[in-house]
Amino acid sequence: RRNGDAAMREASRLSQSYIIAAPSADDCDAQAARLAARAVCSGAEPKPCGKCRDCRKAAAGIHPDIIDVRRMTDDKGRPKREIMVDQVRAMAADASILPNEAERKVYVIHEAELMNESAQNAALKLLEEPPAWVVFILCTVNSERLLPTVRSRCMEISSGGEKQMDAAMKKLASDYLKAVAAGDRLRLFRWCTANEGMDVRDAADFVACAGELLTEMLCMREKNPSIDRAEILRLGTVLSRCGAMLQVNTGVKHIFGLLAVESLPTA
Repeated sequence: RRNGDAAMREASRLSQSYIIAAPSADDCDAQAARLAARAVCSGAEPKPCGKCRDCRKAAAGIHPDIIDVRRMTDDKGRPKREIMVDQVRAMAADASILPNEAERKVYVIHEAELMNESAQNAALKLLEEPPAWVVFILCTVNSERLLPTVRSRCMEISSGGEKQMDAAMKKLASDYLKAVAAGDRLRLFRWCTANEGMDVRDAADFVACAGELLTEMLCMREKNPSIDRAEILRLGTVLSRCGAMLQVNTGVKHIFGLLAVESLPTA
C-alpha cells in the first residue's frame, strides 16, 4: 500500500490494477483522474505532462480511452444500489478491444465497494489476466468491503484520512480468526455467543477489520494463524456477505449466528 503522492511519483512504472482509497468520493475521483491521465499521456516525463493531446482530452473528460463505470440508474433516474455483474462483463468485453487513440485503455470503477459479490468475482477474473493495454482503477471510500482476492490483485493507493484498524477491534478480529484456525466448532460458537451483543456499528467495524486481516494474511503482511489460502478466500467471501447484510439492517445476532455456522467448512 502506498500513499497517493508516492504512488504518483512512480511515473516510469505503471501497474495494471489500482485501488484508490480516500475519505470521500470526490477525493477518489480527483486521484483517479490524475492516474488515468498519466496512463494515457503521450508526452514527456514526468507524466501526466498536461500538454499533449491525450492529457488535454483527459482534462476535458472526453478521452475515448478513459471509460467510467458507475452504478446504473432506474427509470426515475436514481442510482441503483449496486454495480451489477452484467456491467463488469460488458467492461471485460470492451477491454479486449485495442485502445482508440492512446497506448492504454483505462477503466475507472467509481464506488467499487458497491460491486455485488458476483460483480467482484467477475472483476477478479479480469484482474488476474488483464489485456496488456488495460489499466483498472477501483475507487472506494471503504476498501475493506472489497473481496480480499480483489484487493490482493491491485496496488492500493491510500489518500490521507483512510481509517486505520482500531487496536481493540483488531484484537477481536484476531481472536475470531484464531478460533477459526483451531477448527473447534464449540470454541467458535462460544466466541460468537460472547460477542453477539455488540451494536450494529461495532459489528460492521469487526467484519471490516476481519476482512482487512485476511487480506494482510493473503499478502503475507500479517501473521497467519494456520489458515490456508483456500480458506482465506472462502472466509473473505463469508465476511463480505456479512458486511453487505449489515448494510441492510440485518440483526447482529443473525450475523454472528451465520459466522458460527459458516466460518468453518462443513464436513
